[in-house]
Amino acid sequence: MTAAISVENVSKHYKLGGRRSGTYGSLRESIMEAATAPIRRLRRRANESTAAADNPTDLWALKDVSFEIRPGESIGIIGRNGAGKSTLLKVMSRITEPTRGSLRIRGRVGSLLEVGTGFHPELSGRENVFLYGSIIGMSRREIVRKFDQIVAFAEIDRFIDTPVKRYSSGMYVRLAFSVAAHMEPDILLIDEVLSVGDLAFQRKCMDHAKRMLERDVTLLFVSHNMFSIKAMCDRAIYLSQGELALEGSTEDVIRLYDHDGRLDMAGWATGMVGSDPSLCPIQFHEMEILDEAGSPRSVFEYGERMRIRLSYEARELIKSPNFSISFLRSDNVACCNYNTSMDGVDVGAFLGMGTVELLTPPLKLVSELYSTQLLVWDARFQRLYCAQVGKDFHVSHPLLSTEFGVFHEDAEWCWKHR
Repeated sequence: MTAAISVENVSKHYKLGGRRSGTYGSLRESIMEAATAPIRRLRRRANESTAAADNPTDLWALKDVSFEIRPGESIGIIGRNGAGKSTLLKVMSRITEPTRGSLRIRGRVGSLLEVGTGFHPELSGRENVFLYGSIIGMSRREIVRKFDQIVAFAEIDRFIDTPVKRYSSGMYVRLAFSVAAHMEPDILLIDEVLSVGDLAFQRKCMDHAKRMLERDVTLLFVSHNMFSIKAMCDRAIYLSQGELALEGSTEDVIRLYDHDGRLDMAGWATGMVGSDPSLCPIQFHEMEILDEAGSPRSVFEYGERMRIRLSYEARELIKSPNFSISFLRSDNVACCNYNTSMDGVDVGAFLGMGTVELLTPPLKLVSELYSTQLLVWDARFQRLYCAQVGKDFHVSHPLLSTEFGVFHEDAEWCWKHR
């Protein structure tokens, strides 16, 4: 079978920083630069590998990435921030050219890469449907024919004649996704933008994407949401620092991704504590998720208790550290937090190596995939010493799902018949 997408040794190089601002050349200098540009471009391409190795301002966002995707496949692309996921989609959607390598794409391509790409803020939603539709390759006749369906799917009927500069980011995504989806592409590229919309609309988009797969549309889906990747994708591609770390079954790729990222610094906290946990005053070296009896587990039944054991190293004396463990749902909704300060536990002063253990109350979370974050604050939540990403776990229940919210507790009822 002929591949829908063939990527062969694709690399993408960027120069960090760029030209100095505030300097202007003469007309003569501009003419000379334009005349010699082809020669300089050839020299730069010939020497760029050596220059990138010697110059720290050079960045290879992609390095010799190769893979093939068959028609009708749904492929998840995962990796940490800065791994090259979005760059790969931009190369595949022809927004930018690869520095080296080649790719072949067979079929009509639709892409949803960034919130509001192709939208003009001063134009109304109606006008932007026609503008964005034409940018991605739809004819005016096709847009007119599908206009009502696009607006109905985006659920912004009341605001369709309002300038989009007044739209929320979620409304941008609704409209942009709706236009791209109704293009009826052979290949659809979706970046992480769907995480901006509300949960109900995300599910609506997922359902629409599944219907597209039934029509043999090829789907490439970039997401940090492993639950969505598992639900949507036949195979997955794991990018790490611009290189293809693994291509294979979704389960195998996610397993390696989780293992590689375990105990990394939490992205939101890098501005406070940096990106290297080994430079923090305290660092977690190991995390164990156990059942109440102390046996390793990753799946828990609703109502069971969980034991979390952490091995740490304190590199400086920390008085009364406030250990905190947070549970986040697969769509990054914070569900609960356990911390020593609010539980009235004073753990004293810490220096050197040791372990700390949490035994949770019965888990009343609904059935879902959850991630953990491991934090150490001071007692007043003013100074953050460390924030690392922990392991994932599942909660299982035959009925309770996210349709019921985040958690479920038994309540007392009373009634009177009249």
